Amino acid sequence: MLLMLSALLSGVLALVRIKVINHLFGAGMEQDAYQAAFTLPDLINYFLIGGAASISVITILNRYREARDEEGGDRALSVILTTMVIVLAVGLLFGEMIAPQYVWLFFTGYRTDLVGGAMCVALTRLLLPAQFFFFIGSVMSSRLQVRKIFLYQACTPVIYNAGIILGALLLHHRLGIFSLAWGALGGVIVGSALLNSLGAFRTGLRYHPIVGFRDPAFLEWLKLSLPLMIGVSLVMFDGIFLKTFASAQVGGITLITNAKSLFSAPFNVIGPAAGAASLPFFASLFQQGRTNDFSTSVARSVSRLFAVGMIVSAWMIALAPWLMDLFRGGKFDRSDAVAITQLFSILAITLAIWAVQGIYARAFYAASDTRTPMITGTVITALSIPMYWGLFHTRGLIGLAIASDVGILVQTASLALLLHRRRLVSLGHLEFGELAGALLAALIAYAATASAAHFLPPVSTHAKDLLTISLASIAWLAAAALTLFATGSKLPQQILRRR
Repeated sequence: MLLMLSALLSGVLALVRIKVINHLFGAGMEQDAYQAAFTLPDLINYFLIGGAASISVITILNRYREARDEEGGDRALSVILTTMVIVLAVGLLFGEMIAPQYVWLFFTGYRTDLVGGAMCVALTRLLLPAQFFFFIGSVMSSRLQVRKIFLYQACTPVIYNAGIILGALLLHHRLGIFSLAWGALGGVIVGSALLNSLGAFRTGLRYHPIVGFRDPAFLEWLKLSLPLMIGVSLVMFDGIFLKTFASAQVGGITLITNAKSLFSAPFNVIGPAAGAASLPFFASLFQQGRTNDFSTSVARSVSRLFAVGMIVSAWMIALAPWLMDLFRGGKFDRSDAVAITQLFSILAITLAIWAVQGIYARAFYAASDTRTPMITGTVITALSIPMYWGLFHTRGLIGLAIASDVGILVQTASLALLLHRRRLVSLGHLEFGELAGALLAALIAYAATASAAHFLPPVSTHAKDLLTISLASIAWLAAAALTLFATGSKLPQQILRRR
């Protein structure tokens, strides 16, 4: 709940961030270059760190804590952190060198737009060092998560978004689009590296710089992490595919990225927060040999998240025109808002699926199996490339949104089936009655919300947008709640019990 509250606040700031950036820079060359500049830093982070910065470290540190060997856990953290800092520094230096070639290869639009390409290269080089500080913060956060301390992690995304907003508002007159990159870099240094390090040392961490490529602790971490590093996942590459293909259209990267970010706002509240909080708990159950409790706990988490996701998705789709119109203004005109509305509505269909895929992936990680999701993700990602290419060339940006939906559906279903076949998480433990009731509630709530919104007078201002959203949301909440109560769903009681 703490992480969900943090994600909610961070989500609000993320919406403010999108509004500010769109108002100042619009959907054009500058914002396209800024959004594209994140791909190389994210790729280096993914292949050198993957989710290993936190996922694998949590698994290792949790074992030391179960054995009451705090000194051994601190030494393992020291070895992993120091050794990988050296590796990451070399990787980032390599990234600085190849940035021009990367931009030319992955973004076809910049092969002719030399000005936009040069701007993207410069922004990429500025954002690359952020991954260094992100890694430090992730490792330190792992120590805190093992101790069920989530306060510092909860502040990280809030500070990151605040950094970008402040950078834009205070520096855009002097630095232009580069103000956003400086704000992002400052947010990572303060919110991730410094804050989580402070929290870790306050819990008594005894860190000693130890470089040990052959140290048992590092080799164990590498064994767990290597599948995450060398494998690929559609969760990561979906955004890269969207930007790569959309670069052929001026403003395309901005439009598809904005739609994706706005769709992810509620997902970032109900998905990653629950996933991050559940991993230490799942790992503890598995290491204690409580296999049935492990299966039911994962299935229960999936059922509840999927149920909530479907109902929230109904609200998003029904109110998409009014929600997207709120981001109109400045250099971001009404035609841009209409274009995003279409993309947003298509992406919102799979909100529940995006929310639960993280739970299924973490079930594998908690069982110390990183190889299976790695192989699965790599195969699905490779097979998805022709789909993204074909749908983009036949349907444009709308085709990319459809490809994103299909890809994540296949990814999540594959993980669920593999967990079932390996007798880790039984599909029979899913709460099918709750899911059916939630689906019915989502359909009825969508109809009630859409009807209420369209019965209200047409809007032309943001104030009227908010009024329509507020009144229609009352209809959505009432319809969903009444349906859930009528079907005997336990979801309302579970939500109220966690106020």
